[in-house]
Amino acid sequence: MTNYMHKRGIFMIYILAIIALIMIVGLVYTFRTGRAFSVSNSEHDEEIHKSIQKHPMALNPVFWTYILAIAAVLIYIIYLAF
Repeated sequence: MTNYMHKRGIFMIYILAIIALIMIVGLVYTFRTGRAFSVSNSEHDEEIHKSIQKHPMALNPVFWTYILAIAAVLIYIIYLAF
């Protein structure tokens, strides 16, 4: 039982580190985006970049958050199954 708890504790440390890393990256991305919008003094929207026009879902951070969350849950379920 203690070996199982030890492995589970180490696993949780890795998961918490990954979550902290995602939060830090999201915070930095948010500040950079906010700074980019505050620098532009135009009242009109700019043209959407061509790479975003081609792949609007692939460059959406909310979409990637859902994918990563689902992947993390599936990995955790598989870990518990074995």
